Amino acid sequence: MLTAPPLSLYIHIPWCVQKCPYCDFNSHEFGKGKGQKEIPEQAYIIQLIKDLDDDIKRFSLTNRPLHSIFIGGGTPSLFSAQGIGSILEQVLARFDHNSDIEITLEANPGTVEADKFKGFAKAGVTRLSIGVQSFASDKLIKLGRIHDSEQAKIAVQLAKTAGITSFNLDLMHGLPNQSLENALDDLRIAISLNPDHISWYQLTIEPNTAFYSKPPKLPQDDTLWDIQEQGLVLLAEAGYQQYEISAYSKANSKADKRCQHNLNYWQFGDYLGIGCGAHGKITDTTNNTITRTVKVKHPKGYLDQDREALDKLIIVSEDELPFEFMMNLLRLKQAFTLEHFEQTTGLSSEAIQPALTLAEAKGLMSHTDSHWQVTELGHRYLNDLLELFLVS
Repeated sequence: MLTAPPLSLYIHIPWCVQKCPYCDFNSHEFGKGKGQKEIPEQAYIIQLIKDLDDDIKRFSLTNRPLHSIFIGGGTPSLFSAQGIGSILEQVLARFDHNSDIEITLEANPGTVEADKFKGFAKAGVTRLSIGVQSFASDKLIKLGRIHDSEQAKIAVQLAKTAGITSFNLDLMHGLPNQSLENALDDLRIAISLNPDHISWYQLTIEPNTAFYSKPPKLPQDDTLWDIQEQGLVLLAEAGYQQYEISAYSKANSKADKRCQHNLNYWQFGDYLGIGCGAHGKITDTTNNTITRTVKVKHPKGYLDQDREALDKLIIVSEDELPFEFMMNLLRLKQAFTLEHFEQTTGLSSEAIQPALTLAEAKGLMSHTDSHWQVTELGHRYLNDLLELFLVS
């Protein structure tokens, strides 16, 4: 039987100082001859809350508690602490929630200073995700980042003294002209800064980016594999536990330092998405449907008060649900149950049993009783594994 999973909220703030050549997110430059000298912060906040109220009414969410909040972008740290505080105050007034609800804000080292981090903490932010990407100056320039290595390290120290409960470092590997030792040096520096959480992932070239138009020279596959293999050893030796393909949390911490918001995504939980181009997923147990939403992508259209923020509303078909479920769950290192599949999709486990059996025969998955888990081989060939769950 379909049951309502935890409900999270994603808030998208689309502006950034400079578009990075690898970025395929919905982000928009302001200033620097772009015809917009200041971000329309107050107008955008008004539209965000209107967008939220429309979703609450649309999906009858008044009585569902809020599990977590994630403010992403763009560069959300460009907003004032007062602006972030206003958003959070209005959001939390609309939902029941735990007093220690996880509230994450993405921040770039080139857009922060001490007072701002402290202001974010006072506004209610409990977790910062700092987009470092690399500590090598030449790599930062190639990636189009507006900060340098020292600014990244300073941002980490500011986060530690600002009253923020937890923080994550975003770090890339497989960068243009990056050697094995370059990549491991980046990781060693990140580890030395002692974050609670590290997101360590390989650069990929995506369509509609500057790197896609003019591809840089990336490391060979053998080097990429060596980086991944030796990097995992470094992280494990430093006490970081891998719980998802690119996510590592302090394993020896008394508190759970995994990103609760992202865990809800990967466990096929529900989430509202408000802001330019934001995506959402909502389970409706009254009519046994799972609906995806997409909001108006461009800030100009989103800020139009005469236009609804909702751009698309899509009912996920039963044929699509097995793949959508697996696309999220199979990223995790932990096992999942067939009962969880049935509760979050409303389907019988028989819908995926043939694919599970085939995956096990190929050595891509294993199981004990009702628990299924991806093998190391399965994580290495995850795309091949996922294809088994596609309905032709």
